[in-house]
Amino acid sequence: MTASGVRLLRALLAVPLGVAFVMIGVQHFTRPEAFDAIVPSYLGWPRLWTLVSGAFEVLLGLGLCISRARPTSARLLFWLVILMSLANINMWWNDLEFDGTRLDQTGHVIRFSVQIVLLIALSWLSRGESARASKES
Repeated sequence: MTASGVRLLRALLAVPLGVAFVMIGVQHFTRPEAFDAIVPSYLGWPRLWTLVSGAFEVLLGLGLCISRARPTSARLLFWLVILMSLANINMWWNDLEFDGTRLDQTGHVIRFSVQIVLLIALSWLSRGESARASKES
């Protein structure tokens, strides 16, 4: 695949993913109770974690939409998703509702699988363009 084809493929993945992160991040501010409910109790201050993670999702989601910021934003989002997995694991282990919905085991496995695919995508996006690919264009 040519360098321009790879750039296009990255943009086709990064922009919708970035928009999704922005939308979910905004929900941390508009419906914080849903997110507060799954913050592990050992972290304390659930609203703080909800708002901080929401702000990072919005900022880094916007970064995914900007080609120059994409690799750094993807790298930071990768680690943010790892950290936010604490809330998802807490939700699964303690059978907590999220926004009025309680997932069954299949739902949790699907959610976990989506996170793995998301981490793989963010890892690929974090690599950016190679120096060789930049020279070819």
